[in-house]
Amino acid sequence: MRKSLFATGLRWLWLVVVVIGIDLASKLWVMNNMALHETIPIVPYFNLFYAHNFGAAFSFLADKGGWQRWFFAGIAIAIAVALLVMMYRTAASQKINNIAYALIIGGALGNLFDRAWHGFVVDFIDFYIGGWHFATFNIADCGICVGAALIVLEGFITPSGKQAKQKGKA
Repeated sequence: MRKSLFATGLRWLWLVVVVIGIDLASKLWVMNNMALHETIPIVPYFNLFYAHNFGAAFSFLADKGGWQRWFFAGIAIAIAVALLVMMYRTAASQKINNIAYALIIGGALGNLFDRAWHGFVVDFIDFYIGGWHFATFNIADCGICVGAALIVLEGFITPSGKQAKQKGKA
């Protein structure tokens, strides 16, 4: 018997589209309205700062001559495919897992688009305290981090829920 795609985690694919849409729209706005390395202060601890990231998180491997562009693109594709398979195998009712997977896929594909189209990822979110600045990031990175945090959170929530169900069956 064939299961309906709406009964699987693929029901949450709309969230992938939302993350990609917001990510690409925000990056397009930054590229069209800011000069590279321009800073726009928003509040005392937050700026918009337009940067190009040729590497991965925290500019990892940014200075390695270009091969890393395709390496990180391959990783993004592999992660997206693996998580799509996991979403297909997960019931739509497992909301936290599916939302987490969708956020990570959306973030990975948003940054993949940048790498493939521009050769770099557009970053612009800059949090700071005094003279210390956190690494500049973007909406796609937020999706990846929130998705990863939800997976960790689900790991803490699920075990106690399973134990409670098992006690009820005994």
